[in-house]
Amino acid sequence: MIVTLIVVCEVAFWVLLAAGLALRYGARMPRTGLAVLLCEPLLEVLLLVVTAIDLKNGAEPDWKHGLAAVYIGYSVALGHYTVRWVDVRVAHRFAGGPPPSTPKYGTARAVHEWKLAARWVLAAVIALVLLQGAVWYVGDDGDTGSLTQWQQRMLFLIGINVVIAVSYTLFPKKAPALDR
Repeated sequence: MIVTLIVVCEVAFWVLLAAGLALRYGARMPRTGLAVLLCEPLLEVLLLVVTAIDLKNGAEPDWKHGLAAVYIGYSVALGHYTVRWVDVRVAHRFAGGPPPSTPKYGTARAVHEWKLAARWVLAAVIALVLLQGAVWYVGDDGDTGSLTQWQQRMLFLIGINVVIAVSYTLFPKKAPALDR
């Protein structure tokens, strides 16, 4: 049931995003589009509540509960960023907005990578906290090994993102030389 709900939440995220942007740019109803986009956090609340109820009703904690925590962490930390990323591209493509700009070289790119890494670290920390809460919630009565495995994966995710940001800092990509 949890996996199905995660899939439903993910599909609903993209449906709400498409509907919100369609209302915003296609129907020229920016306030209505914003209202639809603001419904997206309700998906994470629903998933959190259903996961807690599932554990409360005696479900053995497994990878599905861990995946729910990771999904919630991603949605909280990167959901707004994802919506903004898509919004800029849709505005450019369909509403004459400015082209998307992501720094490609030097210090500006390194700063961009550190900001992105910070978002991923926040997502992992949120997942870690939710997973630890689930471990405490289940207590000694259940096998929480799968939840602690997800915690280890989140620590690995933090490490990978920091390494990527450090690499852009230590080895900044240089702009191509202009031939004259």
